[in-house]
Amino acid sequence: MSEMITPDLVDLDLTADSKEAAARALALRMLSLGRVTDLDGFLADVAAREAQMPTGLEGGIGIPHCRSAHVTAPTLAFGRSAAGVDFGAPDGPADLIFLIAAPAGADDAHLSILSSLARRLMRPEFVAALRAAGTPAEAAALVAGDDTPAPEPAETGPQPSAPQSNEQQPSAPQPDEPTTPAAPKAAAPTPEAAPDTEGAARPFRVVAVTSCPTGIAHTYMAAESLQQAARAEGMEIRVETQGSAGFTPLDPADIAAADAVVLAHDVPVRDRARFAGKATVDVGVKAGINRPAELLAEAREKAARGETGTPAPTPVGQQGRETDGHGARLRTWLMSGVSYMVPFVAAGGLLIALAFAIGGYEINTAPSVAEHFVWTEAASWAALLFQTGSLAFGFLVPVLAGYIAYGMADRPGLVPGFVGGAVALTINAGFLGGLIAGLIAGGTVLAVQRIRIPAALRGIMPVVVLPLIGSAVTAFLMFLVVGKPVASLQRALTDWLSGLSGANAIILGVILGLMMCFDLGGPLNKVAYAFAIGGLASPNEGSLKVMAAVMAAGMVPPLALALATTVRGRLFSKTERENGKAAWFLGASFITEGAIPFAAADPLRVIPAAMAGGAVTGALSMAFECTLRAPHGGVFVIPLIGNPFLYLVAIAAGTITAAGLVILLKGLRGRPQAPADADAEAGAENAPVTVSA
Repeated sequence: MSEMITPDLVDLDLTADSKEAAARALALRMLSLGRVTDLDGFLADVAAREAQMPTGLEGGIGIPHCRSAHVTAPTLAFGRSAAGVDFGAPDGPADLIFLIAAPAGADDAHLSILSSLARRLMRPEFVAALRAAGTPAEAAALVAGDDTPAPEPAETGPQPSAPQSNEQQPSAPQPDEPTTPAAPKAAAPTPEAAPDTEGAARPFRVVAVTSCPTGIAHTYMAAESLQQAARAEGMEIRVETQGSAGFTPLDPADIAAADAVVLAHDVPVRDRARFAGKATVDVGVKAGINRPAELLAEAREKAARGETGTPAPTPVGQQGRETDGHGARLRTWLMSGVSYMVPFVAAGGLLIALAFAIGGYEINTAPSVAEHFVWTEAASWAALLFQTGSLAFGFLVPVLAGYIAYGMADRPGLVPGFVGGAVALTINAGFLGGLIAGLIAGGTVLAVQRIRIPAALRGIMPVVVLPLIGSAVTAFLMFLVVGKPVASLQRALTDWLSGLSGANAIILGVILGLMMCFDLGGPLNKVAYAFAIGGLASPNEGSLKVMAAVMAAGMVPPLALALATTVRGRLFSKTERENGKAAWFLGASFITEGAIPFAAADPLRVIPAAMAGGAVTGALSMAFECTLRAPHGGVFVIPLIGNPFLYLVAIAAGTITAAGLVILLKGLRGRPQAPADADAEAGAENAPVTVSA
């Protein structure tokens, strides 16, 4: 650890007034020691991690951290702020701030040391000692775990790292180390102290999994908090930390013997089907840090009530958890279904578009290729492509419904969801019917999972009972209750899209363009995209126009930033200019997220400009009546687009509009950013470490 932090990486008088300023002040110290190679690139990675989830913890601690290609060696910088810096903790600003930097390919040994620090931050005596430290050397020694403070840095510049102590340090608990109470009190046979096979009382048993997006800090802090709370409550707990330093899966015997499960995570839990049939508490990782005793108490209550079943899995990004709002959970479930549907749309749409390009639009009346196929005729090959693509399209609604239910209720929801989607196709309820069927199927399975059942039946619940009851209820409701109204609504939407023309089409293009460029791949972008590909499930002229407008608008932000960095590179930092080169390809490939690094660094200028360009492109695409059957592909599917030349004109117009606005808004700041940043970096590399915000 002493190699990761030295007195030169400690600032006991940090005067930053924002988390960005605090991160920059500490990052400059890393830069001066050669631990960071590109200041702006590293800070952009820190900001991106911070955007995923605030890194402030209760008790006045902030732990901004990231993995970055701009870090040469695992490094810790520590700052102490008298005024405090807001890192998003519920109890207020942080006065103890750790900036943790890990290389993109950091080895497990270094990451294990960082995880050890994360655990120690959960111990009050360690935090109190940091607040009382009088010198940078003393603080660095505390963090490093050395018995002897490291030497003070010379005033003329940074000094070598403090020597590592030769004495063996007490080892921190390993990521998967079990924690048991030292001397559990005898108790009556209750859920809190159930009798074991020999009749003796035993502690309440819990297994837990913790994980966070980076897997460096929050993962291990949540594990430590849960272990401390379990000791205090006289429980037995085993924690699986799915972090950067790797993980050792929980022993299946421990899972089988557990009374309850706690999942504190912000990324998908690996192999979570292991916990089927257990009372489960599912929360974000920060809840595991801030309120572990409440989670354990909730787990005990659920076990006492006999609640079983695994909560919704996380197949796509971060899932709708019990602590999320209803809107956030609903959006996550719907996006789960849409994300699994997209490959079917892409494959089917491209095959159908290729069939039309080869054989013309009359190919949809060709006989089955199983009955008539001539190897030397282009029409037969076109018919093969069309019929294969049509079969892929036939899976759209069942897959959508099935994976919405899967996102809600794990594998037991899959069969009811597919059945409900098939019913939606049968009654012509289309895309909307698939959405409703998936929600009904998932909700039905979740409701059945809450019913208290005998332990002997728990083994067959996921594979027999839940799919059976879920399928029967979903089919009943879709056929006889909600199916017909939804089918009528689907027909109305299809007719409206078919009749889109003139000003109405242009206005819709503007709205979709704004949505695609507002959050650059975020929830609003995904809503617009889902609306477009939903129309492909029942394609008509209007829905094909919508798909074309959505893809064109989504290409604009990265292309515009690439153009702006090429035309006025002096307005951008060195890192942004490098990102601009990659943005050409990302934009051309319809990867809107290619503009995120620019928006994260300067959102008030980049996002409005991107939205303006997207609105122009969406409006022009609709006005030019461009059509698209494929949901993805960017410029690589231009030959398959209706009115391809005008489509390129629409994209170019939006790109130029957005690039011009970005250049104009950045130019109004009064001075270019890149030269100033370059000077700051150069000065920091050679100057003594006397940093202030």
